[in-house]
Amino acid sequence: MKVLITGGAGYIGSTVASACEDAGHEVVILDDFSTGRREFIGDRVLYEGDIADDALLDRIFSEQAIDAVVHCAARIVVPESVEDPLGYYENNVSKTITLLAALQRNGVHRFLFSSSASIYAPDENFVVTEASPLNPGSPYARTKYIVEMILEDFTKASDVRVLSLRYFNPIGTDPKLRSGQQLEKPSHVLAKLLEAWENGETFTVTGVEWPTRDGSGIRDFIHVWDLARAHVAALEGFDTATADSAYEVFNIGTGNGVTVKELAASFEAISGDPLKVTFGPPRPGDVAGVYTVSSKAKDVLGWETQLTEQEAVRDAIAWLPVRKEKLGY
Repeated sequence: MKVLITGGAGYIGSTVASACEDAGHEVVILDDFSTGRREFIGDRVLYEGDIADDALLDRIFSEQAIDAVVHCAARIVVPESVEDPLGYYENNVSKTITLLAALQRNGVHRFLFSSSASIYAPDENFVVTEASPLNPGSPYARTKYIVEMILEDFTKASDVRVLSLRYFNPIGTDPKLRSGQQLEKPSHVLAKLLEAWENGETFTVTGVEWPTRDGSGIRDFIHVWDLARAHVAALEGFDTATADSAYEVFNIGTGNGVTVKELAASFEAISGDPLKVTFGPPRPGDVAGVYTVSSKAKDVLGWETQLTEQEAVRDAIAWLPVRKEKLGY
């Protein structure tokens, strides 16, 4: 299968690209390098540009016999989306519409969408399935929710079939260290733990009054390599998964809820070093969190996680010197 990965030079997109190639699939990358890194491209076919560039999209589809598109290109920082909602709607929603029109125009019928578990409305146990109520709590989350609604409508009016993968909280790095977290100052929790540990600084738990077992947010931390494997399983099982419905949703998580305080404790255990920890208010747009108990991905796609959050911490620590060598920081 030949797969076009939008945002394929980023953290998740590059890891998905490696997993696809390891499984024998051919990868084509489309990235504007707003956050992606050229160092992650290797010898893959690359088209540099915007996902809303009609001329570029038509050229890609005319030059490459694309079997499926994996759409990983999006802005993803929750507090930033609160500050710049119009920018997020323009980038994540409007540009995706342009991309979908290009698929339809060029006869590409498989679309794999990077969605988010942040669209769920958690119950009192913070457990969700694909059938759980939705209530996105930030402009970022709402962009994912809106695109999902667009995709479902689009499948009813076109020949395009869609699988939406609702990610939970990817952490860690490709275990072979071919690529990893590329931002110098990323905002997610493991990156903040790594930064505090590496620099001897204090790690701040943002939000400690959530109604969870220890007051900190609860997450379903999934190793990014397991997430990448889920994309491969979805691509390989695409036609079977969409045989009865042109639009299907899959939760991609571990099924285990881990609090931020518990992740910090795991980090201390793996690193062997004590952390200086303090507590602060939640960031704008933050929510208590959810985790999934869904077995749909296993039943339909034959996928389940193989790696733990402790292994994700181990791999993230191993990536630090490689990142410094590859990226200079």
